[in-house]
Amino acid sequence: MQRHPNLIPLSHEHKSLLFVCRYLKTDAAPYEGYPLDTNAKMDYMVKVFQEVMVPHIQKEDHLFEQCRGFFPEMDTMLDELLDEHRVISGMYSALVDSKDLITDMDTLARNLEEHIRKEERVVFEKMQELLPDVLDKLKFD
Repeated sequence: MQRHPNLIPLSHEHKSLLFVCRYLKTDAAPYEGYPLDTNAKMDYMVKVFQEVMVPHIQKEDHLFEQCRGFFPEMDTMLDELLDEHRVISGMYSALVDSKDLITDMDTLARNLEEHIRKEERVVFEKMQELLPDVLDKLKFD
């Protein structure tokens, strides 16, 4: 199914975040211009989380609030995603005290990737199917 126009910006952000996931994994391939040392990865991740991830989660929280209350099945999915947002944010915050930064960044990356795939492949598709009128009225400030 083609992505609803009001979800496209979130999908573009997901694409950027999926690159970060790939880059942070322990088995990451070298990317031109992206150093693979742990401190450089951490610096990059902090930058992306501050500039992309935090505003992205705020937009999704707004989206989820607009989509709530119409279908119990959707509400259940949204609750799961909100829980995952908290877990991922907690994993990110815990990196400051990490004893094994490489492993913890890899774990965060894998969790974030799984979360994004669920949003794109399951939840956004279901939103488009069940709530096209809500998506039509959606505005991000």
